[in-house]
Amino acid sequence: MNLGAFSISLAVKDIHASRAFYEALGFTPLGGDIDQHWLILKNGEHVIGLFQGMFDRNLLTFNPGWDSNAQNVDPFTDVRELQRQLRARGITPTTPADESGSGPAHFVLTDPDGNPVLVDQHR
Repeated sequence: MNLGAFSISLAVKDIHASRAFYEALGFTPLGGDIDQHWLILKNGEHVIGLFQGMFDRNLLTFNPGWDSNAQNVDPFTDVRELQRQLRARGITPTTPADESGSGPAHFVLTDPDGNPVLVDQHR
């Protein structure tokens, strides 16, 4: 099962302070909008997202159809197909995607320890 690009999404209290901290660790902006309180940073192949006021907890994020530079890859497995495969394996999304649609969509899983896992397709 190919879930696409991986990153960790951090629920931050002060996006400016968090940006400065991660830039000191060598991360550089890859995308986002700091005025809307979200920013994607990259250091080599490592990607983190900073999100102020958008999530209650840190979460693991997978992006079907993207590589670690947020560039489209083909072929890829659509998020709705991934959801169907996971359901067939006994994993039920806590927030499901509408399987009748197409294009951008997401679903959320919760692992056995309560960690949220976001599968977020942007195309």
